Amino acid sequence: MRPDGGTAASGDDETTLDPWGSATVSDYRKLFEEFGIEEFEEVLPEVPDPHYLMRRGVIFGHRDYRRVADAMVNDEPFAALSGFMPTGDPHIGHKLVFDEIIWHQQQGGDAYALIADLEAHSARGLTWDEIDEHARDYLLSLLALGFDPEEGTLYRQSGDREVQDLAFELGSEANFSELENIYGFSGETSVSHMQSVVTQMADILYPQLDEPKPTVIPVGPDQDPHVRLARDLAARMGYFGVTKAYASFEADEAERELLAAAYAALSEELDENQTVRCEDAADWIADEMAPDDARESAMSKLREAGKEPLRPRVRFLDRNATEEAFESLIDAVEGEKRVFDEHIDAFDLSREAAEQLAREVELDHGGYGFVAPSSLYHRFMTGLTGGKMSSSVPASHISLLDDPEEGYDKVKAATTGGRETAEKQRELGGEADECPVYELYAYLLAGDDDEFAKEVYDECVGGERLCGDCKEQAAQLMEEFLADHQEKREEVEDLLEEADIELDSPRKQK
Repeated sequence: MRPDGGTAASGDDETTLDPWGSATVSDYRKLFEEFGIEEFEEVLPEVPDPHYLMRRGVIFGHRDYRRVADAMVNDEPFAALSGFMPTGDPHIGHKLVFDEIIWHQQQGGDAYALIADLEAHSARGLTWDEIDEHARDYLLSLLALGFDPEEGTLYRQSGDREVQDLAFELGSEANFSELENIYGFSGETSVSHMQSVVTQMADILYPQLDEPKPTVIPVGPDQDPHVRLARDLAARMGYFGVTKAYASFEADEAERELLAAAYAALSEELDENQTVRCEDAADWIADEMAPDDARESAMSKLREAGKEPLRPRVRFLDRNATEEAFESLIDAVEGEKRVFDEHIDAFDLSREAAEQLAREVELDHGGYGFVAPSSLYHRFMTGLTGGKMSSSVPASHISLLDDPEEGYDKVKAATTGGRETAEKQRELGGEADECPVYELYAYLLAGDDDEFAKEVYDECVGGERLCGDCKEQAAQLMEEFLADHQEKREEVEDLLEEADIELDSPRKQK
């Protein structure tokens, strides 16, 4: 069973991740290979009481989510944040992110939901009146689905001074060439649009201003460029970098892998009192490893180091530390250590303990101590008319504000993964993995009931379920969902009015 419904966009071999344009993912496996996104199923067993979007493979990828899962298990602080650009009505695609934020809040995390109004104004050209109208609709749906504003944080980019101040500081670590490379910005890109990117970086790190902690950003894969930049900026803002090392010289990740392999192999052959030497490691790499650039550079560095001992250690790199902070770190490192002008090597600390120590020293000396933000990625929903779901094509999506009867009609008119005739459907079974209607069951209509989602899938591919009856059931369930959701939206209007967020922007279109 593929309970995610086979949401890969069809008819396109390209993979593009554009936060403001048309994201294309023809094969989600390419995201693992091309962008380093990790498969979520590998971390799923470590997540307590996972959400059904996780169980069904709708959430397919992550970056560094294990930090967050560990915090849940150990009852330690963690946070979840996502933002919503109010360019139109909230629809069932947005509900995926609403649900993820709410679930993390229910698991004990600090939950943040923001209205990306500066981005909407600068990147999409919306007026402040339009933004205010749509922002209210997003927030009402979020509250109606279960977000607790008393326990969580709601804000607008334009109304949060702390976010704007943090964006200013982060901007000192970014430059135009980098934004050009990541986002394709050019001389025609407005400064406000570029500034909105740095503001989003501040949004992502905002939950850590009071206390550094694991923070997850649930998004679609098109937003991954933002996550990657935020992780880089979090590291650049730190006083210290922490890496593994094996000798006094610097080595990149590929070189360190070779050094680790050489050390492991050679140390097994030596007595307890003998030492692995760099020149011996160079000979081993030359004999055992296939030629490539990393091999050549590692051997060169090892031969230059000669008889220097090759030993695993943790290295603290001085990035932005004050002189006082660097001296404090030297004093704080216990056990055997070597002190250099711009780094400290510690031989009795684990990588995890070293990162924690570096963060504590940084915080004691006025730094942020950011933990690299994590992320979750969910699959794109297929449009009801086939192809991509688009806010600009009303028939392709269901708005959370649609009249329930209109939602019913849209589902009834949706394309399916059915065969040409009922006879072929009974004989060959339907193609649930290619069916927008089955996605509605897996993503929304089956709710937390995995057995129901599986029953729909099995009956479809087994030829027992015909498309007419399937769409009728889905249409009725959608009508019920919309009616219930809109009733709850009315019930939480007072809750929204009482929430600590400015609903009307003081800004005016010039």
